[in-house]
Amino acid sequence: MDESHDLDELIRELNATAPIVPGSMSAPTGDTTRIDRWLRIVASQNGTDLLLVAGAPPSVRVDGRVLPMDEGPLDGVEVEDAVLPALPPHARRIYRDHLIVDASFRIQGVGRFRINLHRERGRAAAAVRLLPQRVPRLSTLGLPAQVEQLASLPRGLVLVGGPTGSGKTTTLAALVDEINRRDQRHIVTIEDPIEYEHVHQGSLVEQVEIGIDAPDFPTALRAALRQAPDVIVVGEMRDPETMKIALAAAETGHLVLSTVHTTDVGSAVSRIADSFPSERQNTIRQELAMALAAVLTQTLLPKVGGGVVPAAELLMVGYGARQHIRRNALQHLHQEITITRRVGSFTLEESLSRLVREGYLEWREAHARAVHVEEFEQLQPLP
Repeated sequence: MDESHDLDELIRELNATAPIVPGSMSAPTGDTTRIDRWLRIVASQNGTDLLLVAGAPPSVRVDGRVLPMDEGPLDGVEVEDAVLPALPPHARRIYRDHLIVDASFRIQGVGRFRINLHRERGRAAAAVRLLPQRVPRLSTLGLPAQVEQLASLPRGLVLVGGPTGSGKTTTLAALVDEINRRDQRHIVTIEDPIEYEHVHQGSLVEQVEIGIDAPDFPTALRAALRQAPDVIVVGEMRDPETMKIALAAAETGHLVLSTVHTTDVGSAVSRIADSFPSERQNTIRQELAMALAAVLTQTLLPKVGGGVVPAAELLMVGYGARQHIRRNALQHLHQEITITRRVGSFTLEESLSRLVREGYLEWREAHARAVHVEEFEQLQPLP
């Protein structure tokens, strides 16, 4: 039986529903039957996402492939009618005001979900992601072993970069979990929305959700600094004010972990400085050079046999990298990675080569993803 037929069977079978619980609030009155049923299908198929786009049937992503369900195409009104009742009140207000919103909710007995409700071509559309029930152990993510050292840093700013859907949030949560298991520290996370729920283990973990516990990232971050934290997690560096407060926190002895939407180490650094007005950028580079402890970038690639596997690059920031950041000579950071291998840095090409050797990645796929192709070919000649 093929996967699309499996979906058809599930659609016919899953008639029972369970209440949707948006965040920690009670569900508003409205028809949650359709989205509840669709998300049960996603969970049953080990899918990752439910995609609702006007003019197309509901679709589920399984192993990277988008498969349509055996239902008629939706229109924008149907998407809104299905999704809005699942959102907490603050998220519905944001959507009405800005026509785009992120939120999380729970279906009892199924799991937690992150939803992005937005507009396209004047119509409502939504992407809903199934969130894992447990925080994964860092050792299970397939990242190089050197990444684990990031959880042992005493202070400084750690950036995790990558495109959308590259596993940045999962890596960040796994690093927090390592700290939580091993150390006795006070950890404060600031997220929009909360994706992974941490339990108190060796550490005390507070999780602040934007829109529910605080109005925005800068307000939450300023408040966190008054709560005697050892570790601060900022879900995403979205605006200059958040970046400036995070830099100040890292410079004053806190370990600050955050994500940025970038593709390599150099662009992760430039993304911070370039967010500020030109007259401030030189000052920000000086602060960034002092605060930055490490930059990890990653992307997910198709794994041999199905699924995905992460390819990554890590720069452990030392004296040389700080000088390059101060001078805005970011083109030299790749060379700095190779110079600092002894302290844990590694290049994307080294990560790709390891994945090929271990049988996780096809040579052609790895070769196509390499940025420094000659370096990759020296590490991993054509078989």
